Amino acid sequence: MARVLVLLPPFISLFLLLAAPGAETATASSPTLVFLLAGQSNMGGRGGATNGTWDGVVPPDCAPSPRILRLSPLLRWEEAREPLHAGIDLHNVLGVGPGMPFAHALLRSGRRRRPAGVPPHAVLGLVPCAQGATPIANWSRGTPLYDRMLARARAAVANGSSRLAALLWYQGEADTIRRQDADVYTSRMEAFVRDVRRDLGMPDLLVIQVGLATGQGKFVDIVREAQRRVSLPNVKYVEAKGLPVASDYTHLTTPAQVQLGKMLAASYLAATL
Repeated sequence: MARVLVLLPPFISLFLLLAAPGAETATASSPTLVFLLAGQSNMGGRGGATNGTWDGVVPPDCAPSPRILRLSPLLRWEEAREPLHAGIDLHNVLGVGPGMPFAHALLRSGRRRRPAGVPPHAVLGLVPCAQGATPIANWSRGTPLYDRMLARARAAVANGSSRLAALLWYQGEADTIRRQDADVYTSRMEAFVRDVRRDLGMPDLLVIQVGLATGQGKFVDIVREAQRRVSLPNVKYVEAKGLPVASDYTHLTTPAQVQLGKMLAASYLAATL
């Protein structure tokens, strides 16, 4: 049987293409604003996961949303869900972290008003990079964790339509073990920020660091004070001291992570208004 080739007008062909199953707009498959999440286990998320297994509790502030995406271990955007660091924070039992409540708080702020930092109808991209039990020396320029974080950051904005908005940093518990590490935390943190900004070509990249709630050693106050002494421009500080801590005396509870996420969002909005 002879085949008949039917040529459709260009506008009809375009309509059929956009209406076809699986057709997506650019904003549906890539985020507007991108956030790096790096540091140790409290950034990776241990909420509800400090007894050997995760309890599976997902508060409304951590629920999946089509407007919150995650860069997967394979560098693909997907709908974000807890545990956000699955496949990234390796060899650990993962639970709730601050990333999802941070993103939800930003989206809620966009509904109430239109801050400069959150455009209307924005899609947020979270790039998990944290790894538990890592001192800041393990994040210095040229280390595997540093290189992985930069590779993921570059992949997240490779499409040209996404913008890297901030680095959220919660780390330092491992630097409370040895006095010599605690004493040099400020200089190491400042070097880390300078290197990240230089290597990403973003000299004014916003960095929001979390002041320690707990530590793995006895020099918590020294590291916390060292965090406060970081004096680089556009580096903000959010205090986690006093947030509820799990029975392991190290990790934030799920409610604490939700609260921390909202605090990080408030800091971001204050810095970008």
